[in-house]
Order: sequence, then C-alpha cells, then structure tokens
Amino acid sequence: MTKLRLEGKVAVITGAAGGIGEAVAASIGADRCKYYRCDVPDEQQVSDLVDFAVATFGGLDVMYSNAGIMGRPASLLQMSLEDFDNVVAVNARGCVAAVKHAGRAMAAAGTRGSIICTASLAATVGGMGPHAYTVSKHAVLGLVRSAAGELGQLGIRVNCVSPAGVATPLALGFTGMTVAQAEAVCEAMSALKGAAMKAGDVAAAALFLASDEAAFVSGHNLVVDGATTALGPKPPGVNMQ
Repeated sequence: MTKLRLEGKVAVITGAAGGIGEAVAASIGADRCKYYRCDVPDEQQVSDLVDFAVATFGGLDVMYSNAGIMGRPASLLQMSLEDFDNVVAVNARGCVAAVKHAGRAMAAAGTRGSIICTASLAATVGGMGPHAYTVSKHAVLGLVRSAAGELGQLGIRVNCVSPAGVATPLALGFTGMTVAQAEAVCEAMSALKGAAMKAGDVAAAALFLASDEAAFVSGHNLVVDGATTALGPKPPGVNMQ
C-alpha cells in the first residue's frame, strides 16, 4: 500500500540513514532509492540535493524534511548557546532550506507537490525534550503553517508530522536506553496499550500526507502519539480507567 501511494512520484527524504526516514525509504523499496550525502544546515548542499533529484528522476513531487538532532540535555540555566545554535541549524534552518528549495523546484515545474516536515510532540507540549530541541520544533511547526499559505497559491501542500517518543537511534543515543527500555517508556505514555509506537507508524503518517489521498490537507500538524495529548498527563501511579 505504501509503495502504491507514491507510485510514479519522485520523493526526497532527508535523514534517511536511520530511524523514521529510513523507515519511509524502506517502505518505498531500497531498489528504487538513490542516496546522496547532504548536510542540511548548508543551504547549497540542500539546493544541490534537490537539483540532483530533478536531474536524475526528471522532477520532484515530494520533499520529506526529516533530518534532526536532539542536542545535549541541559538545564536552561546551564545550556550552551553553541549547542542551541547547532540544534536550531539542523532542525529549523535545515527544514527551511528543504522547504525553500523543494518549493522552488516544484514551482518551476508547475508541480502540485507535497512537502512534509518532521516536527515533534515537543512542538505542542512542553517538557517533552531538551530546550533547544523544543524551540527548534516549534519553529518547524511555525514554518509549516506559514509556508502552507504562500506555497498553497502554487498548488503545493505543506504539512508536518509530530510523533511522540519513538525508539529510534537518535532517541536511544540521547537517553542511553536500550530499545526495550525506550519502547516501555513510549508505551507508558500512550493510551494505546499492548505495543509501543515504531518508526514505521510515523513513516505511514508521513506517507499519507505525501500521497494524493491527502490532496486537500495542507497546513496541518498530524500528531502521532496514541492519544497522549488528547488525554493529558496522568497522575503518577494512578490507573485512570
């Protein structure tokens, strides 16, 4: 089903070496993918990536701006602004570059394309990540809402997907947890019991936004969190059911 959703479309996925981006690429099929090294805070590299996709495949229909980092855990009072700048450069500046250059290519070709960004539950609820990460993901959400207005006039849709905790290499490296430990925490956060959310669940949401099934969905923040934000926090140790 996921392959059919993007059948005949050209998609660029940043951050596809692992985690959510890798799950999206895998669902499309490794035999259909070409890999291109890109440092997303470098605008010229992002522009070159888009040009490579257009030159290689004849156009661009979908941009999934997914590359991101967590930064170092630190109290706001002790936070390094150098680390803050680095996180914002990757997560926010990199996303702006992806939207800009994908939009530029789509507009030039008259493509009614789809641009998706990975935001985070941290863009909706406080305390879900380090301060720099939270600020950067709020910026991503703001960009999506702003860009949807301008690019919508060109027939280009812009959306974001906001996952709760997922046991990706990025999250494991930040928390120091094992996969089993991280999945247990992710399941505890969700109202959907019996399984923890996987990278593939977020990939499926992104693929929906990329597809023609979401032809009139733009400026939307698709939260994938098992009703965590809908229910609000639970008192520690209390079974609310």
